[in-house]
Amino acid sequence: MARLTLSGIKKRFKTTDVLHGIDLEMHDRELIVFVGPSGCGKSTLLRLIAGLDPITDGEFLLDGRRMNEVAPSKRGIAMVFQSYALYPHMDVYENMAFGARLMGLPKGEVETRIAEASRMLQLDPLLKRKPRELSGGQRQRVAIGRALVRKPKVLLLDEPLSNLDAALRSDVRLEIARLHREIGGTTVYVTHDQVEAMTLADRIVVMNKGRIEQFGTPRELYETPANTFVATFIGSPRMALLSVERQGEVLVAPGIGTLRPTLLPKSDDSSLLIGMRPDGIAILPVDAAEGLAAKVVYTEYLGDNAFVYVRIGNEPPIAVRATPDVDLAPDTPVKLGLLPGKAHYFSQKTAQRLPV
Repeated sequence: MARLTLSGIKKRFKTTDVLHGIDLEMHDRELIVFVGPSGCGKSTLLRLIAGLDPITDGEFLLDGRRMNEVAPSKRGIAMVFQSYALYPHMDVYENMAFGARLMGLPKGEVETRIAEASRMLQLDPLLKRKPRELSGGQRQRVAIGRALVRKPKVLLLDEPLSNLDAALRSDVRLEIARLHREIGGTTVYVTHDQVEAMTLADRIVVMNKGRIEQFGTPRELYETPANTFVATFIGSPRMALLSVERQGEVLVAPGIGTLRPTLLPKSDDSSLLIGMRPDGIAILPVDAAEGLAAKVVYTEYLGDNAFVYVRIGNEPPIAVRATPDVDLAPDTPVKLGLLPGKAHYFSQKTAQRLPV
């Protein structure tokens, strides 16, 4: 078992408050991803779990046992940092063995654990190489293997793919997902990349300015974002937001056009923010009776699909998912409509989601 409970966790550095009361319950064998912009507190929270920094206020429990005062080496937690931090004068085997030997394990147990981690991470052909002889992806796998040799209850990963190129990031991401399933432990993964979060996580913690904006499955965050921050952070290309006025069954964007959605919010608010994801927008002829007037900025052809970027007034460009055969020239006038049931609504006053 490895169940993590965080209650009212706060962190202050001198006079600066970094975390403002974090409450989380992470279940055994889950892969939890902390995601958010730089400076939101996600790595700080990971360091508090590891015991590398003291908790200012609140309580951290691991399987019901209070961890606040427990030394990092006694928590049964291993952490992999953004930097590989491998010993350059040691080969792969010695790098993986170093921490296990410090634990006082007998030689036979150390060898068994290294063999097991090496097999899982496909490092057997590399055990005699020095770090300088390895690629970035191989070095990261060695860093993960060094953590696994300790057989931790909880594995913490702090932006482990940020130093890798795009192709390697995809490969190592698949390795981490497979590894999590194979070791069967609880994994907490920190990233600022929402694509990593969506593809890896059982549940995602979206953080902003030291607070949790929403905690849920990737599907929950994508389909029912709690507020405009989550709505625009989760999803690529990002959701577009537009201010509209509700007039009965019609939404009016002054000077831009009108929409008649199939679903409207159960709210008395007349001033709304409507959220539109790329897969929920339709490109209509410019002479359509209803829709939002826009102009094409450019078309992004991706082989199996395409994104048409259009601009409404002086708003930032909006992405619209289209079929690969769509080829609209820049400055072509169009209108935008909403596909049935695809609109998201938020309060202009609170930025919180409005139910439909």
